[in-house]
Amino acid sequence: MIPTSYPSPQEMARLTARMLLEIKAVHFNADDPFTLASGLPSPTYIDCRKLISYPRIRSTLMDFLTVTVMRNVGFEAFDNIAGGETAGIPFAALVAERMALPMTYVRKKPKGYGRNARIEGDMTPGQRVLLVEDLTTDGGSKISFVDAIRETGASCAHTAVIFYYGIFPDTEKTLGAHGVTLHSLCTWWDVLAEAKASNAFEGATLKEVESFLNAPRDWQDARQK
Repeated sequence: MIPTSYPSPQEMARLTARMLLEIKAVHFNADDPFTLASGLPSPTYIDCRKLISYPRIRSTLMDFLTVTVMRNVGFEAFDNIAGGETAGIPFAALVAERMALPMTYVRKKPKGYGRNARIEGDMTPGQRVLLVEDLTTDGGSKISFVDAIRETGASCAHTAVIFYYGIFPDTEKTLGAHGVTLHSLCTWWDVLAEAKASNAFEGATLKEVESFLNAPRDWQDARQK
């Protein structure tokens, strides 16, 4: 069912941050930083995959994501919803259900046998495809998925994510240069604000996280071994 009413983007961002904190998808640890996929240290980590285990929160956030895309792009702007392997797949399916559209998914690389495909499902030339993912940091993985979609003859000019880091200034510029507009529900800044408001973490931890968010590269450079 397509949602027809929704709160403001600011309220959706606040509520999304609150839900992520409620299910403990947000992790802050300045003393023993996490290692990101890039190999760089970070005092923050978010696990959006946990959302699939919480039906009420999952449903609310998928409503938010659906109406955000329709509000920003249009109600008849897409013909196909694609999820990125693997975290984007369940969210793409849920958005596709709400928008009454076909769903496909994109592999990170060809599976290496059979049709050696990167696209699973039925995607056809000329279709306007929305790429759905759980989150984005610098946008790099999104470009790879978009290229695979475009190789089918379909177009992909938009990607929607639940969570956007919002701390690397070149992310939207990188995606934009590739002809892709990013849509998201909340950022680390929204999570930090809600964490402060709810006293979800100790003050010293929040202070260190804020230091990282204001200058992530400097924070990482100072702590690399």
